[in-house]
Amino acid sequence: MTDKNFKRPIRKAIFPVAGLGTRFLPATKAMPKEMLPINDRPLIQHVYEEARDAGIEEFIFVTGRQKEMLEEHFDHQPELMEILKARGKHDMVAKVQDCQMPEGKLFLTRQAQPLGLGHAIWCARRLIGDEPFAILLPDDLVLHEKGCLSQMIEAYNEHGGNVVAVKDVPREETNKYGILDIDGDDGKHVGIKGLVEKPKPEEAPSTLSIIGRYILQPEVFDHLKAFEKGAGNEIQLTDSMAKLIGDQPFSGLRFDGQHFDCGSRLGFISANVSYGLADKNIGNDVREMLKTQKV
Repeated sequence: MTDKNFKRPIRKAIFPVAGLGTRFLPATKAMPKEMLPINDRPLIQHVYEEARDAGIEEFIFVTGRQKEMLEEHFDHQPELMEILKARGKHDMVAKVQDCQMPEGKLFLTRQAQPLGLGHAIWCARRLIGDEPFAILLPDDLVLHEKGCLSQMIEAYNEHGGNVVAVKDVPREETNKYGILDIDGDDGKHVGIKGLVEKPKPEEAPSTLSIIGRYILQPEVFDHLKAFEKGAGNEIQLTDSMAKLIGDQPFSGLRFDGQHFDCGSRLGFISANVSYGLADKNIGNDVREMLKTQKV
């Protein structure tokens, strides 16, 4: 173990948003998947707010083609603001202001080819520099009073190094996720001695899976730059993360909250229902509506 301080503040976050969202076609033919709404705001705004509330200061989007709508969403729109103010819709003014990115805080870089999550993160290397950073995958939402990344930063401040959010999955589904090889588990914090990307169920070292939240040290870029391909013939982030184990602290956090995989249609619908139920303005109405649905 080196003497390096592995508890430097987390100021920057990467949002990989270059995917095509093919599972949601034709809805995503012209609209980025990250702009699909969960209750009253798009997916990307949910994860932006989670990062902002956790203290993130710089927001890095790794984009692809036809993603201009993402940038526009977080921009200032004076015409809309004036119309809302003139109509006395002050509650809507507050909502619009809440999704405006502070000036000089949004940074964009492009992933020209879909070569995997590891490649997407590598594309942001110059914007990260020599700092620890967070990664938030917009497909993953966690519904809880305290955001998942805020919980992870608390764990990071305690343990340092690298931290990933984890949850148990059915053994027959381990071939869909990055799976932990565990070295100690107190029910909340999990020691990690290895990581395996999408192992066969019979070969999985555990059923504890990484979801789309990471806090990583910048040394991961030293391994990502090799462009080694792994599962699915893609450049996997998990493979480069695994190479940090032993040189740096590495742990998993069993977060509080309900997790939704919004990359699937079922997870997307489930998230909309749950976020609607949690909405203080319409929650009771949603609950009554569900009681009347015929199945």
